[in-house]
Amino acid sequence: MTSSRPLRADAARNRTRIMTAAHQQITEHGPEVSMEQIAAAAGVAVGTLYKHFPNKSDLVTAVVAASFVTLADDAEECLQREGRGSPAMAELTGFLRRLMDTVAHNRAVKAAADALGADHAAHPAMQEVETRVTQALGRLIGIAQAQGSLRADFTLDDLYLMLSTLPADQPPTARARWLALLLTGLTSR
Repeated sequence: MTSSRPLRADAARNRTRIMTAAHQQITEHGPEVSMEQIAAAAGVAVGTLYKHFPNKSDLVTAVVAASFVTLADDAEECLQREGRGSPAMAELTGFLRRLMDTVAHNRAVKAAADALGADHAAHPAMQEVETRVTQALGRLIGIAQAQGSLRADFTLDDLYLMLSTLPADQPPTARARWLALLLTGLTSR
């Protein structure tokens, strides 16, 4: 049960250390990393970790939610750049390239990308951030289609399908080739 009371200074520091260590450990080792490894990396006792996150699912959800925020910020920045004159297709391409490269090195972001389009009813905070991502990317898709650079039948679900097949485990040259081939099929020209 969470309280609306602010955390004591030492508890807030511990929570920050835990989140930092959890993000780093999940980035390197994936969501399968143990709570003991995360506690050791944070420099706290396992009991302290469990005081902040009663179970591993809560901790992984918090880390993945933070990664969702990064994706949402990037998608919204793409939309802002488009509003200042950057072609929507260039912004979509840049988003995909950055996401693919980040997923290749960050398993927390991979978990967030894999979760896009999933049912997050149990985690309303993740739903809110996913809404930011989908609204920004949906608008970019619509603008790119209106600009005539993206095929008219491409949907947000198609984008999620693409994200689920990112070749993150491949070397950079293979990832670049995958994106180039994919973009050839997406463009209307």
